[in-house]
Amino acid sequence: MREHGLPSADGTRIVAWDSETPGPPVLLCPGLGTIPEAWPSLLLPSAGVRVRSWYHRGTFTSDRPADRDRIRLDDHVDDALAVLDAAGVRRCVVIGWSMGVMVATRLARRFPDRVSGLLLAAGTPGDLFGGIGGVLGLPIGLRRALAVGAAHTVRGAGPVLDAVLHRVPVNAITMNLLRHSGFMLPGADPDAVAAAVTRFLKHDWRWYVTLALALRDVPAGDLSGIDCPITVLAGRYDLLTDPSSAARAAEGVPNARTRVVPTSHFLPLEAPEVVVEELDLLLDRVDERARRPEPLDALIPPLTRGSRALT
Repeated sequence: MREHGLPSADGTRIVAWDSETPGPPVLLCPGLGTIPEAWPSLLLPSAGVRVRSWYHRGTFTSDRPADRDRIRLDDHVDDALAVLDAAGVRRCVVIGWSMGVMVATRLARRFPDRVSGLLLAAGTPGDLFGGIGGVLGLPIGLRRALAVGAAHTVRGAGPVLDAVLHRVPVNAITMNLLRHSGFMLPGADPDAVAAAVTRFLKHDWRWYVTLALALRDVPAGDLSGIDCPITVLAGRYDLLTDPSSAARAAEGVPNARTRVVPTSHFLPLEAPEVVVEELDLLLDRVDERARRPEPLDALIPPLTRGSRALT
């Protein structure tokens, strides 16, 4: 795997990573502050794709923007475009996880010519905080208010969290506790979880929550109007994204496929084989669509007022 710095549209230097595995290009819009190790199945040559992604602004080795307000949804979309442009990728399948689903779907709406297909895992197109605790059955307004309030509390306690979490040992005991916490489920491979968690715990937690709160006003939405093939993966026991909301976003969209998996929010770690399987199916659908002949009316120039048919 290779990492390299590149400028985004506003000049912020972000750090992108490239799996350097053989196969067609795929762009991964990551979950907030997540790292390549969170996708163990996609980093292997057997995945059959070449994955490119990046670290969010101000996380790990990516710089914080000079204008600290440049952490809105469209700023993350600009970062995604910068990764594609730097790699010379004109159009590809885009994967999104968690908050990355919002980025992937906004990218597909703003730049449909760059996105040939969408694989959306454990996330919704908007309302980041409204999905938290959905499986508990709480009213959406209440859980949104509780989640935003908790985020402000965590941001205020950022230095204390740093002092604690930066010192948490990543070992068999702590990983076993995490995998049986309900927040994550035991299905995840302990070594893969340890690899993903080791760096994640080192975040500046005040900045991490600031990034999340910058997206709190993105409204709920659905996938209507997005023309490319779409696959939606939802975790049945997801405490951070309401699986029913994720599935509902795809209702009535003729090019969308939905699959509910018995996982928590950490679907890429708990069901890596499902990710590869569904990605393969999506790539097949994208290829089939590319081979499909254009409809006849698309080949006939539109009539104009000066044409014979209208005179």
